[in-house]
Amino acid sequence: QVEVVESGGGLVLAGGSLRLSCAVSGGTFSASPMGWFRQAPGKEREFVATMDWSGNRTVYRDSVKGRFTISRDNAKNTVYLQMNSLKPEDTAVYYCSRSLELYGPPWIDSRSIDLWGQGTQVTVSS
Repeated sequence: QVEVVESGGGLVLAGGSLRLSCAVSGGTFSASPMGWFRQAPGKEREFVATMDWSGNRTVYRDSVKGRFTISRDNAKNTVYLQMNSLKPEDTAVYYCSRSLELYGPPWIDSRSIDLWGQGTQVTVSS
């Protein structure tokens, strides 16, 4: 059975930083592309950043490029999202996710996901 545990969310002032973590136990972490999506109140869930199974290729949402960095540690079965220069519009519940395509590339379509984390709240105040 696969277990996903997210952490690192919280309340921060605009311009501040947070680091999200997502630890996955069981399953095929080292062979799986991993990523982060988010959902703001009243809005659809959207892609934020994803990376391939090796960590060599990444894709970012335009609005977070240069501010957010996704990374992974396959030895710890953990994926991270470093978020800098946070803005109020980054406020959302952030979800860790796993692509169903083993050894696949980064992706942006939520239909390619076979595992979601429980979500962690990020609130950025102005």
